[in-house]
This record gives sequence, structure tokens and C-alpha cells, in this order.
Amino acid sequence: MSARIYQPTRNAMQSGQGKSTKWILEFLPSEARKVDPLMGWTSSGDMDSQVKLTFESKEEAISYADQKGITYSVQEPKQRKHVIRNGGYGDNFSTFRKETWTH
Repeated sequence: MSARIYQPTRNAMQSGQGKSTKWILEFLPSEARKVDPLMGWTSSGDMDSQVKLTFESKEEAISYADQKGITYSVQEPKQRKHVIRNGGYGDNFSTFRKETWTH
């Protein structure tokens, strides 16, 4: 049984960093999915691929995997750089504007 440990990225609808501080241990599928001929649904006999465990830190997830004998791979998150620019959106409403605001 193998798993991957990662920190989830933020949703496209999020502007903040909420729910992206936890670490997730997710089991990798051990068998391929099959298409049901009658309904066209995809299914698998692997129940572990539906399990996602949430941990407060990467070390907790790694120690859990070590205790249970699970092989794992850790994906480090890419750090997001902050976009801070002069004359941003708030500057449109500044009382110290030098020129008139136009579209």
C-alpha cells in the first residue's frame, strides 16, 4: 500500500490561504478503474483510494505512515509569492491622485 503526503493548494475561488495549512495523506489506487457496461460509471474494488487523512503537520503524517508500514512520497508545496504593487486598486480612490481617474 502506498500513499502520497501533500499540502493542498488553495481553491481557484479563494484569495486567502484558508484550509491550506493542513497536510493530507492520500492512498494511491492499487488497481485500475473499470467502466460498468450498463450504466457507464467507473468503479474500482480498491476502497483505500477513497480515504484521505488530514494532519496538522508533515511530521505527523510521516510518523503515521511509518507506524502503519505505509510507503509514501512527500510532495513539498510551492511557496506562493505575494503580489504587492504600487498604484494598485486602492490607488483609484486615493485623495492624493495627481490626475483624473478614467476608464
